[in-house]
Amino acid sequence: MAASCQHGVNFSSLAQDQAACSCWFGFEYLFAGVSLFPFFSLTVMRFGRTEVIDNTLNPDFVRKFILDYFFEEKQNLRFDVYDVDSKSPDLAKHPTDFNDFLGQVHCTLGEIVGSPASRLEKPLGGIPGKKCGSIILSAEELGNCRDYSTMQFCANKLDKKDFFGKSDPFMVFYRSNEDGTFTICHKTEVVKNTLNPVWQPFSIPVRALCNGDYDRTIKVEVYDWDRDGSHDFIGEFITSYKELCRGQSQLNIYEVMNPKKKIKKKRYINSGTVSLLSFNVESEHTFLDYIKGGTQIHFTVAIDFTASNGNPSQSTSLHYMNPYQMNAYAMALKAVGEIIQDYDSDKMFPALGFGAKLPPDGRVSHEFPLNGNVENPYCNGMEGILEAYHQSLKTVQLYGPTNFAPVVNHVARYAAAVEDGSQYFVLLIITDGVISDMAQTKEAIVNAARLPMSIIIVGVGQAEFDAMVELDGDDIRISSRGKLAERDIVQFVPFRDYMDRTGNHVLSMARLAKDVLAEIPDQLISYMKSRAIKPNPVPPPYSPADLSQTNPV
Repeated sequence: MAASCQHGVNFSSLAQDQAACSCWFGFEYLFAGVSLFPFFSLTVMRFGRTEVIDNTLNPDFVRKFILDYFFEEKQNLRFDVYDVDSKSPDLAKHPTDFNDFLGQVHCTLGEIVGSPASRLEKPLGGIPGKKCGSIILSAEELGNCRDYSTMQFCANKLDKKDFFGKSDPFMVFYRSNEDGTFTICHKTEVVKNTLNPVWQPFSIPVRALCNGDYDRTIKVEVYDWDRDGSHDFIGEFITSYKELCRGQSQLNIYEVMNPKKKIKKKRYINSGTVSLLSFNVESEHTFLDYIKGGTQIHFTVAIDFTASNGNPSQSTSLHYMNPYQMNAYAMALKAVGEIIQDYDSDKMFPALGFGAKLPPDGRVSHEFPLNGNVENPYCNGMEGILEAYHQSLKTVQLYGPTNFAPVVNHVARYAAAVEDGSQYFVLLIITDGVISDMAQTKEAIVNAARLPMSIIIVGVGQAEFDAMVELDGDDIRISSRGKLAERDIVQFVPFRDYMDRTGNHVLSMARLAKDVLAEIPDQLISYMKSRAIKPNPVPPPYSPADLSQTNPV
């Protein structure tokens, strides 16, 4: 992660008879911690500081910060900026006579990653009555050899090993280790009864082939397959990833050598040749590649308003609004929503209810907007959803049954309209009971599995949720009418499994969010892969030279 500032406060002044003004900037501490809500205490730790840049109000810091990123966690950050007049590494502990505090900003790592091109600009604050300028934070994923190579080989005039036929050749690839040993990393298929095999193309991660060291030796052994497992050694050759990258050419035709034969036979030349037919390299795209390329994650919540939740005015109800703490529905909503909202630019979220009788005629609905506006069911941020939820409890009558299919189909209609990878939809269903429309819901999920969409189901209360496990699809992929779901898009968890025994709701919510959101990145990637959608190019980074052309804040 990189940082720069614009239009900082100038605390330096010309001393009498001095010819120049010196202003030193230090980007002091990055504090990192994990917390769900700002009104709970946050334990922070010092993470690091940048270098000092001399004589500028628009510093563009070179030193970067390396952090572990977790989509499923809320990772809070704080940045402090100082005008440095002291050589001490601990700027904050020195009097302001030596180090002037220029401002600070709070944000989450998700905010930075989820901003356009993963670049977030925020105003610095912390000095009453002063405009402190702004800070620009940008995030970039460290490449850890994410390339995949696809290659194909053929052989010519291999040694004949079978008495009644030719050979049944296959190849084994080995990566060399630091200690001089070799580790198997790939084995081709067997091509039966030929001395001139053409093997099928295969793909392998570059890190598995050479651990990112392009000059590292790759050893390839060629065998004749035997049914009893005592495969006959034909010969071997060595190459490297760097050599393979040259593609099909005379440089990638290898003599297969059998060392024992070479010693025994003076006129031995080789045991055949192996040729590289094709070689191609592609990068394995990550979740952050798509987010940085502009993919937006749209969050929709659907809340269970069936009568089994109990009368909301009574403390035994799962919908009871305790003035001192949130109920299970509100906790589940906020735990998941506060993380996902960082990846939606407008922070406007549809909020639905199901299983209630609506005024004025008392009709039962399984797909009604919590804010009462059918034309515009969007709520402003998590606080807007919670406010609409509270208002609905005062106006609707809890009823039943527990039907999921209408809200699943509701979100699926939006997802079906945008299948180009620019948007991905996440539906959170919070429920207290056993599902009533299992067949219809299974069909809706199977249909949704081909769309850019994921579903999170959180069970609250003490009911048995055994039937929900079938929807999850971790062990057995869900199907409907003989049709198998293309992808596993459902994650179900009972909230009670994440409740902290000491009553720490913040910890309970953090545990819940971490578990239910952990699968979202892989589910998004699986959709993109199934449609061969690549991330959009990242917009060019801003130029520090542009800063001088910007009007002061």
